[in-house]
Amino acid sequence: MSAVLSPSASPSVPPAPLRHPHLLLWAVCALALMSTAGVALPYPILAPIFVGGPVDDFTHFLGLRPELLMGLALAVNPAGILVGSLVVGPMSDRYGRRRVLGITITATLVGYGLSAFALASRDYPLFVLSRFATGLTEGNVAVVRALLADWHPQLERTRSFAWLNASLYIGWLVGPLLGGLTLPWGEAVPFIVAAVVLVPCLVLLGVGLPDDRPAARPEGGLLAAMRRQQSLGLVVQDPVLRHLALLQLAYTLGVNALYEFAPLWMLQQAGLGSRGIALVTAVQCAAMTAASLFAARIGSGPTPLHRAARFAVVAAIGLLALSLAPSWLGLALIPLLGVPLSFYNALMPAWMSERFAAHGQGRVMGLLTTVFCLSNTLIALIGGALGMLSARWIMLLGGTTCLLAAIGFIRFARRHS
Repeated sequence: MSAVLSPSASPSVPPAPLRHPHLLLWAVCALALMSTAGVALPYPILAPIFVGGPVDDFTHFLGLRPELLMGLALAVNPAGILVGSLVVGPMSDRYGRRRVLGITITATLVGYGLSAFALASRDYPLFVLSRFATGLTEGNVAVVRALLADWHPQLERTRSFAWLNASLYIGWLVGPLLGGLTLPWGEAVPFIVAAVVLVPCLVLLGVGLPDDRPAARPEGGLLAAMRRQQSLGLVVQDPVLRHLALLQLAYTLGVNALYEFAPLWMLQQAGLGSRGIALVTAVQCAAMTAASLFAARIGSGPTPLHRAARFAVVAAIGLLALSLAPSWLGLALIPLLGVPLSFYNALMPAWMSERFAAHGQGRVMGLLTTVFCLSNTLIALIGGALGMLSARWIMLLGGTTCLLAAIGFIRFARRHS
């Protein structure tokens, strides 16, 4: 199967070679870093706001436990990304990556402003609604990945994805630090900072990325294009992709158990506040960045799918260990778990980009985002209930699903690599 789409297969493929392809890579990575810093900035603060915050109508809305309210607040954002990612990637295939990125980043900025206002006014329903609305436009990582995939072979896929992942991890390093350090100034402040961080993203988007609108005018209306190109339809069309998506769903349930509830684990088991959670998260993201940069050196190799499956096994073992580890060991495990996750995140998208290129890069990368957000929503809702007992139960569940997925990936790789 061809690794590169023709212009007719993907309207965003550029008509002429880039003069300086690596300058585009740097621009895309900088854009991803700044955008992700805004997305990640609230990460370490929700557990202190809800579980460690004051007893009022916000943290005990309708008399519910704060862990449940936090779980709902965690779930609605990826649920919004899930809905948005069904069409954001495919629409970038149709109307151009830069145009779609500009719209989504602007809308995300407005969403952060609404979240800040909801916190300042102690309005829980508005906060949940604003987090969902923000999520609708945050699923643009699929667009960025598709943009890099468009420029293969001028930009080697695995190396480009690894550099992009490193930029995302740096954003996850910078964002939580800003969130944890600014929370003592007021609960709304981190979201205001997140909105401000997105302003230079818009500037970089305008000056750093080429205009990639398709030369031919798109046929049909927007709704027809959404029905035809939405990413979830791939699991119906391609049985191999359907099998892979189910395995990816089980794997990312474990990954998101770590991403979403490690702050609660650190609060419950180690007694850390927002600043301590931010520092541990920053160390984790630094480890992920270093691992991703190393992954950029090794290339895809002959068996990227087999290697991704092995890293999934390592991640599963680490999550299971975290469910039992004492606090001091758990604080060491959380950063170390970022290493296998980084290698997996570099290998799997690159393999999928090549193996399923005929479906359109935007749709394939959008499917990855869709599966990730679906698992994120599910584990946030389940974890909110389990968190009333202990975050250890969440890690045990995540480690189990991740291990089952890893075994399935090994079998899948033997058949389809």
